[in-house]
Amino acid sequence: MTINQLEWQQLLPNTAACTGLFEREYRREPLNIAITQPRLQKSLHTFCHQHVTASPFMLIKAVDSRAYLSLIHDTVKNIQPVRSEVFGSRYEINNAVISRVDAQSKSDNFAATDDCLYEEWLETEQLFGCLRKHNDSYTLEPGLIHKANGGVLILSVRTLLTQPHLWFRLKQAVISKRFQWFSVDDSRPLPLSIPSMPLELKVILVGDRYGLGELQELEPELIEQVVYTEFETDLVVNQDEDIVTWCEYLNSVAFHYQLPSIDASAYPSLINIAVRKSGDQEKLPLCPQLLSHILSDATPFAMPAITAQSLEQAEQEKLWRESYLSEMVLDDIDLGQVRIETEGFVIGQINGLSVLEYPGHPRAMGEPSRISCVVHLGDGEITDVERKSELGGNLHAKGIMIMQAFIAAELASDQQFPFSGSIVFEQSYGEVDGDSASLAGLCALMSALSQQPINQQIAVTGSVDQFGNVQTIGGINEKIEGFFDVCNSRELTGSQGVILPLTNIRHLCLKNEVVEAVKAGRFHLWAIDHAQDALPLLTGLPYVDENKPSIIGSIQERITQVAGNDRNRLPWALRWLNWFNRG
Repeated sequence: MTINQLEWQQLLPNTAACTGLFEREYRREPLNIAITQPRLQKSLHTFCHQHVTASPFMLIKAVDSRAYLSLIHDTVKNIQPVRSEVFGSRYEINNAVISRVDAQSKSDNFAATDDCLYEEWLETEQLFGCLRKHNDSYTLEPGLIHKANGGVLILSVRTLLTQPHLWFRLKQAVISKRFQWFSVDDSRPLPLSIPSMPLELKVILVGDRYGLGELQELEPELIEQVVYTEFETDLVVNQDEDIVTWCEYLNSVAFHYQLPSIDASAYPSLINIAVRKSGDQEKLPLCPQLLSHILSDATPFAMPAITAQSLEQAEQEKLWRESYLSEMVLDDIDLGQVRIETEGFVIGQINGLSVLEYPGHPRAMGEPSRISCVVHLGDGEITDVERKSELGGNLHAKGIMIMQAFIAAELASDQQFPFSGSIVFEQSYGEVDGDSASLAGLCALMSALSQQPINQQIAVTGSVDQFGNVQTIGGINEKIEGFFDVCNSRELTGSQGVILPLTNIRHLCLKNEVVEAVKAGRFHLWAIDHAQDALPLLTGLPYVDENKPSIIGSIQERITQVAGNDRNRLPWALRWLNWFNRG
């Protein structure tokens, strides 16, 4: 049995040992991904310096926003080989006749103006240029591929998938190394004949995994030959130097976005906020958008540097702006519109924990869910009411089936299991999915079978496998805080708390109210690694014990009683034989 009652120090990242690192003076330098993205840096270097016969395309899995495209652009500019020749052409129009010659200088109208360009969204004319007519005169305007000719063009995969004709024309031009002019309006040909021009271009495509997957389905052979890499979303913290690296990166982000300097007192708060975003005490996010937004929110309160106090003020104001919906949910529970028990003991009822994500709302919210289970004589079938009513998702159904398999193995018998039951999420009116409630459902079922009541002051979260091992779940901080808020609004009793998977300890980064309540002994967290560890906490009885009452012993006793009654019950046609047994 492994039951770990957590100390308050385990509920947050340990930053006390890093005080000396925070006191260092970090220089505000241009944002450079080399220290945090070695794979990306090396891949870009390989792509920019590879032989001309290699694929002219590169794929980067990253957010296809301007912040990421700009960061990749700056990196490419620093590692590109120096160009000595002029790429492009010069077009001349005389008497409605267009002629082309190779560019001799960068001042020629279709000579490349830059060796690396990027754009988040563009239309056909922006990418390929166009022929315009004004009165009786014609003009040719270059597009992005002409301006970056001889260099690198960085585009969003989403843009090309939304406008497939852009992709096919771009691919044809890049692979053939020649740009053929065409009419933007497919129903009308070009009014003039325009000579094609040579094109020497490399293209970096940036997109998320789904966008890159769609492109792979569209161009499977092409994708096999490209250089591929990923923008790493987090920095894994294994040693002190990793903290130093992250602090340097953070200061570079502040410098890049022209934000105030960062005071030493701000780093612990920044790490706490960052861990809430990454969901792991040993990972710090590297997203420039996220980090710049965190610092930007604190800037109005910075005097003049960003401090722990300014970050706290920014977080509190942001929470207040976004808290209307969560307050309405909590009010429904306080008013009894949504029934959640936080005191007493009830057979077959338990507080599970859920995370709610409402469309358009920026913050996920934790909320306790009342899970109930009833059993009766039957054929051993456990009915998942959510699944039967088509409100349960596939992952939820999988969790319930795994739970049933564990119970069948624990109560292995030569006889058929004589009980049936049903499990339901009470007052749930939307789809329920995920397997994080399978531990709670298992405990409710064991309570109903053993007729041992569950302490309603304790909530449970975690998934289980067929052997009863408790497994990691997501949204652990929101789930704990959701139950804490309900208990706190009714006044903490000192016996309330949450049972969570042992493997989720590294994901904890709880708000100050919860940490202070745990520190004062008014709220508790227990981390377990097996289902057997949860039931003693919930019922006060051991899971199994041959010498005194236990959960398994109570269930086996009920099974024995039912089996004995069944042996004494004769078929209807032979019930007259019982007359001889009287007296």
